Amino acid sequence: MTTSKNKVYFPNITIILNEPRYPENIGASARSLKNMGLFNLRIVNPRIWDEEKIFKMATHEALDVIEASTRFTNLRDAVSDLHFLVGTTARTGRKRRPTHTPRTLAKKIITFQKDLKIGILFGSEKWGLDNNAINLCNEIVTIPTANFSSINLAQSVMIICYELFMARINEKDLIFHPKLATIREREGMFQHILEVSKAIGLFEKQTPEYWMTNARIFFNRKELSSRDVKMVRGFLRQILWALKNAR
Repeated sequence: MTTSKNKVYFPNITIILNEPRYPENIGASARSLKNMGLFNLRIVNPRIWDEEKIFKMATHEALDVIEASTRFTNLRDAVSDLHFLVGTTARTGRKRRPTHTPRTLAKKIITFQKDLKIGILFGSEKWGLDNNAINLCNEIVTIPTANFSSINLAQSVMIICYELFMARINEKDLIFHPKLATIREREGMFQHILEVSKAIGLFEKQTPEYWMTNARIFFNRKELSSRDVKMVRGFLRQILWALKNAR
């Protein structure tokens, strides 16, 4: 197949494969990254790590992506340093958060500062991303399909990477966003919110899971900077201090 070449590079965007089942999909995903100017690949708990099968699908051209990839045993560790995380899912509905299309997502992502660490998270071929993984994400993306919604993992990676590539080469007159808090910082804030919620007796009428899910949805709609998170946590510390001293 004949293609045109454009020099595009995304040093701040990382593709994360969470619990991939087939080594061939890891290799094919690496090839997709290389085709579209991405290089950073993280792999969490692969079911099978067969380098021969991985390298065969990656081809010689994308071996450097595999060799530079990082493996993790824990998803939180794999994403904790990122400032913005997008989860990919085929499941939508009333109880799921609003989703981007790959195109609208790509247009948003390229407006972030180039030193902002962005991750795009793909779930297992069998069960996708569970609610715990979705809760870590700032935004969700779904690839539109016709009558059959199941798309191969490596194909999904290629579609997302292609839209990023096209958004970048068409980049012009964009309004860039400020640097955001990392996932580690946001998760610390959520733990702080949980602590205060328990202290004020909020869970007498609502379950912690229900309340925290809604709190995450609310705050994930906001593009919180590190300063924003510190301000929220300072407010929460004052509430805890007041409660302690009121006894």
